[in-house]
Amino acid sequence: MQRRSAIKNLMIIAGGIAILPSCAKDKEKGKASIQLNNLNIDAEQEKLLAEVSEAFIPTTDTPGAKALNLHLFVLKMVDDCHDKTDQEGFVAGLSELEKLSEKRFDKSFVNCSVKERGEILKDIENSKNPSGKVFQFYKIAKDRTIQGYLNSKYVMTELIPYELVPGRYNGYFPVKKS
Repeated sequence: MQRRSAIKNLMIIAGGIAILPSCAKDKEKGKASIQLNNLNIDAEQEKLLAEVSEAFIPTTDTPGAKALNLHLFVLKMVDDCHDKTDQEGFVAGLSELEKLSEKRFDKSFVNCSVKERGEILKDIENSKNPSGKVFQFYKIAKDRTIQGYLNSKYVMTELIPYELVPGRYNGYFPVKKS
């Protein structure tokens, strides 16, 4: 009887030791929170993208981009649906945005105020050199953030309730004679 409980306890301890490394977050501290196959994004870049997305769709009386995790949608769409040159331009543009913020306000984009973030993004949108990597990043991030917002569960259920193609029939709809 003692032998069975000793083997049982040994198996529980061995299982715990096998699972323990996956529970430690220090090993994956610098990685993105979702699995990406083609992009090499770290946690700081993910946080930067979350702030950029929040600048596009801020939280008001409706949830903003960070609350809806649209930055994760943007990352997944760029990882899965864009070609290699777009992916490289996206990552390079993300780094250039950070450098642009450091150059202009002497602080990171994440630490800038909402007004300063708006100025940076407005300057990128109105730039005279739309062929730069930062403009490529801006265009992809803005398009995918808006796409993610319009296709989010919140918008489809709360703001614009989705109905199937025929819609509902209203037999009492007033008709005007012409």
